[in-house]
Amino acid sequence: MFRTIKDYNFHNERVLLRCDFNVPIDNGEILEDFKIQSALFTIKHLKTLGAKIIILSHFGKPWECKDKKQRQKKYTLKPVHKRLQELLREDIFFIESAIGRTAERKVKKMKNGDIIMLENLRLYKEEEENNQLFAEKLAKLGDVYVGEHFSVCHRANSSIVALPKMMPHFAGQHFLKEIEMLSMIFNHPIRPLVAVIGGAKVQSKIKVGSNLLRSADYLLFGGKIANTILTVQGISVGKPFPEEAVVQMAKRFDLTNPKIYLPVDVIASSDPEGKELTRETAPGTVRKDEDIFDIGPETIYTFSEIIKTAGTIFWAGPLGLYQSKRFLAGTKEIAKAIANSSAKLKIVGGGETVAAVRQLGIEEKFNFISAGGGAMLAFLARETMPGLEALKS
Repeated sequence: MFRTIKDYNFHNERVLLRCDFNVPIDNGEILEDFKIQSALFTIKHLKTLGAKIIILSHFGKPWECKDKKQRQKKYTLKPVHKRLQELLREDIFFIESAIGRTAERKVKKMKNGDIIMLENLRLYKEEEENNQLFAEKLAKLGDVYVGEHFSVCHRANSSIVALPKMMPHFAGQHFLKEIEMLSMIFNHPIRPLVAVIGGAKVQSKIKVGSNLLRSADYLLFGGKIANTILTVQGISVGKPFPEEAVVQMAKRFDLTNPKIYLPVDVIASSDPEGKELTRETAPGTVRKDEDIFDIGPETIYTFSEIIKTAGTIFWAGPLGLYQSKRFLAGTKEIAKAIANSSAKLKIVGGGETVAAVRQLGIEEKFNFISAGGGAMLAFLARETMPGLEALKS
């Protein structure tokens, strides 16, 4: 289905390596570099083979910024370039453009084993438009395409869909590992299969929950998705309903189904930021002026007891507003329960979930950490993913 980086001799070839280095950055400092680290094996492998590596990536949503100078400054990949140099312990040339004569001239001078990083692809509107001409300009820079970008394969962007079709294309190591490990959730998982689903991206999470309902033995819901289901099912009253499409999907969950577990107690507050006036209560007694910020201790206990029985665990999404210490308990305790469980297969994914796992220092307790967020959810919801289709041999 996919040709791998072990299926080709990349010596002396110009390799367009499409990565996803869309990492959280604050004041030029990278807060979480998991996506960068996920690409290291493929980069090192290509370098060992004597390839000329041209790294392509996107970052953020530049066109939300109307001022051109501010856009160029805020959405540059220079901090990523700096971090990659630190991880590889070598100098990497950075080109402040992704197409054009400067890029072509620099690439032409490359020697075997050299690495160049191009500037943020999304600084060009054509990237997100899947523009064919833009892809052709990128194609001038390379001979071969390698995809190490599973986490954006649900996007129909130019460098993800149009570009690989123009040249021999291959899948990177982590890309293939994503598919292999996520497929195990459906393909003969070790029973019982426990899925813990929380966080935001409610519509995507509900689709995944609906799909997992067929294969999972237990579905444990927390975070905004749980709050949405509780509202739509009439348990948390007085809250505004979500959009109609979400309402219809949330109604699919039959709460009498023994597989489905929702919070029986929550931490609520009338403070919009949850900084004060918090209280522990049942979902059905949350007042109109309150919001839910975390699962409560009884829910933590129930979820933890189920997790103890698991043979396979899949976790996507924090159980509450974990960024605040006041609401970290749900995510922290469930993370500890998963880490300490005897399950043979433990998979975690999603940007916030991965950040929480790394924050707690328990990465080694998981068999696999997915770099995908929306792409992981799309894959588990069995949706068509343009980037996957484009990379197939």
